[in-house]
Amino acid sequence: FNFGKSTPHVSEKDTKSSASFKDIAGLKEAKLEVMEVVDFLKNPETYTKLGAKIPKGVLLVGPPGTGKTLMARAVAGEAQVPFFSMSGSEFVEMFVGVGASRVRDLFKKAKEKAPSIIFIDEIDAVGRSRGKVNAFQANDERESTLNQLLTELDGFGPNTGVIVLAATNRPDVLDKALLRPGRFDRHIYLELPTKEERKEIFGVHLRPLKLSKNVDVELLAKLSPGFSGADIANICNEAALIAARKKKKTVEQEDFLDARDRVIGGMERKSKIISPKEKEIVAHHEAGHAVVSWYLKNVDSLVKVSIIPRGKSLGAAWYLPEERQIVTKSQFMDQICASLGGRAAEDIIFNEPSSGALDDLEKVTKQAYTMVAYYGLDEEIGPISFYDSSGQNERLLGKPYSENMAQQIDKEVKELVTTAYERTKNLLLKHREELEKLAQLLLKQEVVEKEDLEKILGKRGVKKLVESEE
Repeated sequence: FNFGKSTPHVSEKDTKSSASFKDIAGLKEAKLEVMEVVDFLKNPETYTKLGAKIPKGVLLVGPPGTGKTLMARAVAGEAQVPFFSMSGSEFVEMFVGVGASRVRDLFKKAKEKAPSIIFIDEIDAVGRSRGKVNAFQANDERESTLNQLLTELDGFGPNTGVIVLAATNRPDVLDKALLRPGRFDRHIYLELPTKEERKEIFGVHLRPLKLSKNVDVELLAKLSPGFSGADIANICNEAALIAARKKKKTVEQEDFLDARDRVIGGMERKSKIISPKEKEIVAHHEAGHAVVSWYLKNVDSLVKVSIIPRGKSLGAAWYLPEERQIVTKSQFMDQICASLGGRAAEDIIFNEPSSGALDDLEKVTKQAYTMVAYYGLDEEIGPISFYDSSGQNERLLGKPYSENMAQQIDKEVKELVTTAYERTKNLLLKHREELEKLAQLLLKQEVVEKEDLEKILGKRGVKKLVESEE
């Protein structure tokens, strides 16, 4: 009935993928590793004469949008051998035993055309850890599919000339037997791109656009920290659409900035009607964030403040984050104070806070719990971490610590946040005049750029920054 037959997408020399390694920017180390695999298939003698074996499997791991499938498409385009691609979920269906027979069929097809490459996208659909979740089911379809995959990759029968590429963004749920050398010998990690890499990625996506002379790629790369390759492609496309909507001949720098704002914050909703009283509260709230972050040393530099509603938010303060790998305790504390600036400003000016600070409070509470329970940055509880990197505790109903410890953690978190709130309030009382000036300017202009901020608050870092002890 053909149920047990696999349906891979096969690309051979005549139906090759159009992607090549030129289309991949920024992932230098990962690209080298993958190119070596392609080189291996093109001229194996250089390696085998020294006694080396072909690696059987290569696993691409990384957050969504970092280019795992693109890398596989480039391999399909560059390798001059048959390339079979399937998604992990295509193996598992409602009929018992279909998954295992499809795996057999796929490897049989690949071996007939060896040397060849098999690519399995989203391998976590089949390769999840066995035994934990399915303890109550006698015969689990996924499990037999995985067992078949394990024996095909490195079992009793010879597996010659077939290299398996697989991609996933959830390596923690994969079975240990799948990850061992001999099955997936190489694990290639694709990280989110750094500033230099983002510049290269912008270069690739800007090729097809008609750009004006004033587009500064350096600045675009700087203004998009934490963006993946897919996000950058999205920004370039949005910018072109915005320019087309405005009937421009070329795409200009401001279109890219508008596109970035839209991707991060959502679409501008100028038609959203806000009463004058609410608008005043939002203006003071955003001015509070701006003033606090301006005077604290460890907070990222402020780019602009706006009270135009976007997506679900009524206003926003836009920062230019520094790219850090580690965060110190004082940096955490300053960030918490900056997040509480909006609520503290409402408290000082109107003598009562509002529900508008919900997002800030959620962020602050999560950050405080992370500091105390994960990073061990609290003096009372000490250098203890309850972080679970293996992801096994998620299935337990209880917490990995006692009731007494839970109470202690809650108490420390509360103290930490209250101290930060008091510190923020004192800072705003000291600079109340600037706070009110900025709020009035926001009510007048709706968006305040960095130049106007400097007129009101002075150059950042020139005035004596507030001491952390205050």
